[in-house]
Amino acid sequence: MDILLVPGLWLDASSWSDVTAPLVANGHRVHPLTMPGTGASASESDEIGIDDWVGAVVREIDAATHPVVLIGHSGGGNVVYAAADRRPHAVAHVTLLDTFPPVPGAGISDFPVVDGVVPFPGWEFFDEDDVADLSPEVRARAGARTSSVPRHVPTDALRLTDERRRGVPVTIVTGTVPANVIREIAADPAPWAAELAAVEDLRIIQLHDDGAPGGHWPQFSAPERTARALLEAVRETPGAPGEESGHPAGQ
Repeated sequence: MDILLVPGLWLDASSWSDVTAPLVANGHRVHPLTMPGTGASASESDEIGIDDWVGAVVREIDAATHPVVLIGHSGGGNVVYAAADRRPHAVAHVTLLDTFPPVPGAGISDFPVVDGVVPFPGWEFFDEDDVADLSPEVRARAGARTSSVPRHVPTDALRLTDERRRGVPVTIVTGTVPANVIREIAADPAPWAAELAAVEDLRIIQLHDDGAPGGHWPQFSAPERTARALLEAVRETPGAPGEESGHPAGQ
């Protein structure tokens, strides 16, 4: 099965390198992507917005010969969910790594703009819950992989127009919010969580035991556990190859 991996802000295709081997070993064709304008100057990226990121994923979907699986981390979750909205008939499964399905009109978040682009703001910018499991060594190694993103991408409003997207199965692999809390949010959603409640086939895989420190970048802090969880999510997709090794992770 073709799996498209979309990184979050400031990351490129290499950010998936520690989690892809089990997917490949189990018969999948893995396609890590780098989004347009990542690392580019303002003069090169000022016209690039979230629609361009979604369009880049849609082109990859159109190039595949079978329905694909989309995996998106953080803000990349907005991108893959919108791509499923554009091609609901061609997407077999969406996996969201530590993020929720976005509602129409949502942006990713506000971050400081410097010299016409949005650079990585540093680990200290984020809440402790997001970075609790990142050791100094992991922070240094992952931080060295970051690049700026086009200034419009984090704040552009997301276009969602085809309600058939809600029929595409979604798995949330969560590193920061416990699975039972996500289910409570879905049962009585605030407006920002309306799309979470509307997904017709929602599964949740919790990466860490209740009370254990987690984080928003588990592909760096817990790559083996994250790889098992992604493989478990993909394995639920009709037509996916069966798992040959490893153990399921989830609740």
